[in-house]
Amino acid sequence: MRAIWNGQLIAESEDTVVVEGNHYFPPDAIKKEFFTDSDTKTHCPWKGDASYFSLSVNGKENADAAWFYPDPKDAAKVIKGRVAFWKGVEVRP
Repeated sequence: MRAIWNGQLIAESEDTVVVEGNHYFPPDAIKKEFFTDSDTKTHCPWKGDASYFSLSVNGKENADAAWFYPDPKDAAKVIKGRVAFWKGVEVRP
């Protein structure tokens, strides 16, 4: 799978995990130069607390466009540390 935003490949892996229709990429699959930490946090009742990254690609910003669960609940341990996308990020084969 590939994640693309603003014409740039930002993540690629043959080892994604799909949960609720979202592909979660392993941490080593993301191109870290496009990611910055965000202070945003959210909570999912069954997965736990999510943290976010913002994207910066070719002079454009996409705030909180990627999320991950650093310490998910047991039911979601398969996605621990993996990164998923939204906000216009295209995820495709």
